[in-house]
Amino acid sequence: MRPIIAIAADTMPDTTVYTKPNTVDISPTMFKDTIVQAGGVPIIIPFPTNAALRAELIAAFVPLFDGLLIPGGPDVDPTLYGEQPRQEIGETNPPRDQFELALIRATYAAGKPMFGLCRGSHILNVAFGGKLYQDLATQKPDAVRHLQRTSGEYPTHHVQIAPDSRLHRAIGDTAYVNSRHHQAVRTVGAGMRVAATALDGTIEGFESVENDLVLGLQWHPENLWASAPEQLNIYSDFIERAIAHRIHREAAGAQPA
Repeated sequence: MRPIIAIAADTMPDTTVYTKPNTVDISPTMFKDTIVQAGGVPIIIPFPTNAALRAELIAAFVPLFDGLLIPGGPDVDPTLYGEQPRQEIGETNPPRDQFELALIRATYAAGKPMFGLCRGSHILNVAFGGKLYQDLATQKPDAVRHLQRTSGEYPTHHVQIAPDSRLHRAIGDTAYVNSRHHQAVRTVGAGMRVAATALDGTIEGFESVENDLVLGLQWHPENLWASAPEQLNIYSDFIERAIAHRIHREAAGAQPA
């Protein structure tokens, strides 16, 4: 049976004439398509407008899924990792930040795998005590261009994969990747290790050390696998881990008391 993969939703202003001035909860189609291609069943979970309902909704959501995918979006609030906002910080979404931090912790406590992409990797890292560059161009001026102008389905720079990482088993020594971010992981959180770096030293991927529950990735394999099939291996590995942990939970639940 395919595992259920929850996608944390973003919001955007509604542009139709029917429901203005409302916002809509969204998830880009590319995530849905890639999860299905890799063997999962996607569901989308939104964060509540009423923050008082956050804990109740998370308690209801977590039993529904086998793995959690956290996509990109706006910048993470820097006060969450102990910094004041720089002039270059972009738009933030504090309700989404707070919801995802609590969701990440609940999902980890439940022993379910998580996969964060771009901004999703940033909030995942912050949840474990890591820090971010608020703006690479000003804080790391010798970096390569990470906010590419080329269309997102095309790679623009290379990364090196740590040889002892789970990511290495999925895609090998190096990868040619797309890059659509002005923020990045600066220091990895507790229990994490660097799994990939750009040639300028920027952290491009990290994963949990004591288990296989956490993967954060700076690039977007969901845009690349049609022309670079090895990129789908990253999602396939995530799906396989979600299945393995579900089987483990089911077996543990079947044990006599």
